Amino acid sequence: MEAFQEYVDEYRTQIEKGAIKKAYKGLMEYVQSLRTHFNNKYPDYFVSGSVYFGYMDMTYFSFYPKSLGHKKLKIAIVLIHESMRFEVWLAGYNKQVQSKYWKIFKESAWNKYRIVPTIKGADSIIEHTLTDNPDFRDLDKLTNQIERGTMKFIKDVEGFLTKQATIGAPDHDFFSAVR
Repeated sequence: MEAFQEYVDEYRTQIEKGAIKKAYKGLMEYVQSLRTHFNNKYPDYFVSGSVYFGYMDMTYFSFYPKSLGHKKLKIAIVLIHESMRFEVWLAGYNKQVQSKYWKIFKESAWNKYRIVPTIKGADSIIEHTLTDNPDFRDLDKLTNQIERGTMKFIKDVEGFLTKQATIGAPDHDFFSAVR
């Protein structure tokens, strides 16, 4: 238990310095404003009502374009704290959906984006880095960069799923409702 106390002491020291507290607050406000941006700009999408703030590991919000929502798939825009980067993820509404679509992407050998190696313990199916080193000096530019990358990701995923439906994937009835 001594290690925990040492961590708490270090945490207190860093909080007292003020920089971490200000940076964290600014990051959370930015992610909230990013969620609001998507909510306002894409009224046909269902944007989650809140941001998941996490445990200083990741912070994200999700939304559902109609084309993916009816497949019980969602998009998450994620801030990874440790590496300080933004990613976009394709995720399932639940683990059953996630498993089903992960298998489809994995078995297709699709390599446009990073397919997670296993869904065990994973929150996503596919991940893509939007920006490795975000520049917070120009938030409008950063928002545009994240938006462009996210919309391209969605278009690519939709295209893949449409192609799979057209050619038919044997042994997969992945467009039926998952209940």
